[in-house]
Amino acid sequence: MIRGNDYGALRVPELGSWTPELTVSVVIPARDCQADLDRTLAAVHRQTYPRHLVEVIVADDGSSPALTGDARFVRPAEGWGRGAARQAGARAATGQVIHWLDADVVLAEDHLEAHMRWHHALDYAVVIGDLVFLTPEETRSAYTVRQLEETRRLKDAGSSAYLLHTGATTSVRRSLLEAAGGVDVTLNMAEDTELGYRLAQAGAVFVADEQARAWHHGPSTVMNREKEVHRHNWSFLGDLIPDLRWLRNHPRRQWLVPYVRVVVPVGGYEETRTTVDSALAQSLPDIAVTLVGPWDTLTGERRSSLDDPLLDLRLVRNLYAHEPRVGFATRAPLSAAPAPYLLTVPAGWALGGETVARLIKHDLGLVSVALAEGQDGVVAARLERTAAFSRARFHEGDIDDLVHETAGSIWVGGGECGFSDVAEPLGGDAAKWRALASDRGREIERLKAEIEALTAAKSRRGLLRALRSAG
Repeated sequence: MIRGNDYGALRVPELGSWTPELTVSVVIPARDCQADLDRTLAAVHRQTYPRHLVEVIVADDGSSPALTGDARFVRPAEGWGRGAARQAGARAATGQVIHWLDADVVLAEDHLEAHMRWHHALDYAVVIGDLVFLTPEETRSAYTVRQLEETRRLKDAGSSAYLLHTGATTSVRRSLLEAAGGVDVTLNMAEDTELGYRLAQAGAVFVADEQARAWHHGPSTVMNREKEVHRHNWSFLGDLIPDLRWLRNHPRRQWLVPYVRVVVPVGGYEETRTTVDSALAQSLPDIAVTLVGPWDTLTGERRSSLDDPLLDLRLVRNLYAHEPRVGFATRAPLSAAPAPYLLTVPAGWALGGETVARLIKHDLGLVSVALAEGQDGVVAARLERTAAFSRARFHEGDIDDLVHETAGSIWVGGGECGFSDVAEPLGGDAAKWRALASDRGREIERLKAEIEALTAAKSRRGLLRALRSAG
């Protein structure tokens, strides 16, 4: 059981002191780089990891002439570029572990062994090698060095550990890669960062192994053209990685992957509208709603428009049929992936303008919200962190208990989060003004507490003066 990304609880054997069992496919995307590839393949074939457990696949992304060497060669069946090549290699792989390797990287002889011992210890490990760039001086990425130093080699990195995931020399269980959806074949840059994000949502623990040594011939593209790389990648990463909040600073834009998916089991028309409209009016703009109900029962035969027994269900569908942020499902989703949060709210409860933002600030795997209590028990809303629940599903036991152990959980009252069973009018810029009112309310409470503290301090000073006079 790994809490957060603290893989320090794992114990792996010393290099050379254990007997491997897992098979590994080394996948090398490459294009027009025969000399570099020759060096890379030579290093792969010198590995201490048992040769019969290793296969080598080169995904040739349109080289002319075609690349050659001691490996199995495949070509992308769809698309072009690094994403398409990586996915083509992964699809052809038969190993239990996929080890990504760039064609201009040379591995130390025990590199694969260093990676693979972690995969023998944990099914959902993603291992990142220690990469040195062979410039006039041997150097490491300044960003990577800083992040490793500040996070105890990612043990304290929490949900941001995936940001160090690169394709140069990382490894992942094939089953975890498939659960995350594989490599995005449409991406030719930053496909490794985007994949790292989805692996995190699938429950991955990211391990930075300094004994998995490797050398990159020359500086990286980021080192040579950092501003241009960022300009290119940031144009699309905001759509794909909701955690990069600074790429989503526009107050009105909608994005491909929502930050929070709100699930509302459909109820009566008015009750459902209360909940959905308030969810869409949050101060956080990147929210999507899934309405869960028996939508497949709504057929098109002749019916009474006003006496239809399914009238409320039809009215809800009519109301949101053309709202792009609202979708319809016949059953609740098991996960919000790739969205990082799933919020389930019963119909009839209105969210305050900052309700979702307040729940997220708890930074836990599960926040349960007590809304009411009746004969059937507690009526509750719940905010689930996608990565925490994905991680918990690797283990046996009550899922909420597992999430509590690995990511933390808490119960809170609905009132303190802004929930209400009374619908508010949403005229005008609802999210802005409701959030502003909420801010003012908190400021009033803070000032009241400050006044009470000052009053108490003044009373104490008056009592001390009285005591001195009496003495």
